[in-house]
Amino acid sequence: MNIETAYFAASKEYQKGNYVPALKVLNELLDVRRDSKTYVLLAKTLVKLGMKAEAAAAYQSAAQEAGRREEEYLRQAMQLYFEAGEDDQALLIAKRFIDKAREDAEIAFVLASIFLKRGERKILEGLRKPLMESSDPKHVRFSLNFLDNDAHNEENHRTVRNALRTFPDRHDLRFYRQMLLRDLCDFDAMRANFAPIMAELRKGNDKIVEADQPMANLSWCGDEKLNVTAKRFASALTGAERRKRRAMAHKWSEGKIRIGYLSSDFWQFHATMKLLGDVLVRHGRERFEVHLFCHTSEKDIALGDIDRSAWGEVVKVGHLSDADAAEAIRATNIDILVDLKGHTKGKRSQILNHATAPIHVAWLGFPGSTVNIDLDYVIGDHFVLPDSSKPFYAEKFCRMPETYQPNDPVGRPRPQPVPREIVRLPRDAFVFGSFNVTHKITASSIELWSKILKGADNSVLWFMASGDQAQANIMKEFAARGISGNRIVFAPKIRYELHINRLQCADLGLDTYPYNGHTTTSEALWAGLPVLTYKGTNFASRVSESLLNAVGLPELVTAGEEAYVETAIHLYRSPGKIAGYKRRLAENRFVKPLFDSERFCRHLETAYEMMVEQAKAGLEPGHFDVPALPPREEAFGAL
Repeated sequence: MNIETAYFAASKEYQKGNYVPALKVLNELLDVRRDSKTYVLLAKTLVKLGMKAEAAAAYQSAAQEAGRREEEYLRQAMQLYFEAGEDDQALLIAKRFIDKAREDAEIAFVLASIFLKRGERKILEGLRKPLMESSDPKHVRFSLNFLDNDAHNEENHRTVRNALRTFPDRHDLRFYRQMLLRDLCDFDAMRANFAPIMAELRKGNDKIVEADQPMANLSWCGDEKLNVTAKRFASALTGAERRKRRAMAHKWSEGKIRIGYLSSDFWQFHATMKLLGDVLVRHGRERFEVHLFCHTSEKDIALGDIDRSAWGEVVKVGHLSDADAAEAIRATNIDILVDLKGHTKGKRSQILNHATAPIHVAWLGFPGSTVNIDLDYVIGDHFVLPDSSKPFYAEKFCRMPETYQPNDPVGRPRPQPVPREIVRLPRDAFVFGSFNVTHKITASSIELWSKILKGADNSVLWFMASGDQAQANIMKEFAARGISGNRIVFAPKIRYELHINRLQCADLGLDTYPYNGHTTTSEALWAGLPVLTYKGTNFASRVSESLLNAVGLPELVTAGEEAYVETAIHLYRSPGKIAGYKRRLAENRFVKPLFDSERFCRHLETAYEMMVEQAKAGLEPGHFDVPALPPREEAFGAL
């Protein structure tokens, strides 16, 4: 065989697209000549035949003979092994170039893809920059895998800004960026980022909200129709699947109702347990068997010293897949599974889509319809779930008679008096307070608060905002409305019992909209601070109304924004009324339903009994209201 003639023949067949004849000639040629030139042509031919792993091996052989072109051929081999799914082989080669990965997007892409697939996320961070700055849309798209919800990580902002330049029509990225900006109260950037979204909504394009995350949606949107449209990351579920689950064979106990609660919040210092803890303790064990299906992190559990078995029998499911967790729940033969998370951080609500119990219930964690999760009921009350909301819920309403929110009067510390000087508040000024997290602070709320401050000359606004950046942005927004910096006082984060103590230093709490204070409002009321709100249009914006009614201060629920501002200014000018509200809170703390965990528990148990009766009768879930117990005639402070 003439070697050069054979190579020329193989090359000619390759150029004509005759890859099989070319391969045959090359295989014969390799018996007598193994140089990089022949191996490269072999590799190209194998690629055309779809044999990527074999082509990668040919490039590796070419690299051994190539001298200064060794790196070029090894990179080709790496890429082909990766495309062929031969991750181990690709990784072996990629590791040879790991020093270049921080600058080379293609190497970074291969390494990051393999590490991400293997769950080795700690190795990834150094690979973000070349991918994010690449001109290849494939690399930019992959860089989104590095995103988390940390608004203080500048890399998250840079990544999503760069991605939006490459993919300007990716509305999910715009919603994600808005979530980051909201935590920093960067109102200027929010207005610019959200302008395309608002333009689409003004055109009637509600479907655009499907790209939003359900929980983030509540921070800016009080429209129930749009709230249930925000269903990203949720899988579809049919009515037939729900009916199949309800029809499953189940052995009901004659003497007890078995209740399971599913959450990642079963630890001492989480807000959920500040509400729910004492109710769990007070479940009548002679009639109710309580299981906690727990996916709480061990790190969080270790922060407390409470005996969690007082809440119920703990069954850990955090290490299980959704399907396996559902199987573990079914093995306990519970009658009712209550999901306490919904679409909130740390959720495992998809477990309910694997048929865990005859009755599925949503409660407490997510203030709205938990879309595309297999649920029968949502627990609320007449304030947060009025009849007008029924068209926007797949769940049937179970409405508690006084409020949907439980509160723990035992584990929550009693407020102790604190002088204003300790918390650096002016002694003689009227103090408005708002202690909600920063993502609830909207530009429209600042607009209302600015009007209040202008009408209340000798007053300050005292509230929390995490981080220097958020505080600077808030001050800038107030300044744009003519409010000087000395009217704003920021409260640092402090220990919980000290926070409860300091709340009473304010004169009047100001609620946020469209996401009210929830636990935040009940903490203020517990501490003796009256809170002013106005009527909302969805669950999240109606919670304070529910709590104020349950504590006996319904007159602090105003009709709307204008009345909210007018009432705040009127109360600033009426110190006697403020003093009267504070006295009533002190008197009502152990008289009214809001902090009566025993009473709430009895109502909740009645709700569970009504659900079980419906299911035992073979009836589909339906809306129902829980009847109220007779009102108490004495205080329950000794609970």
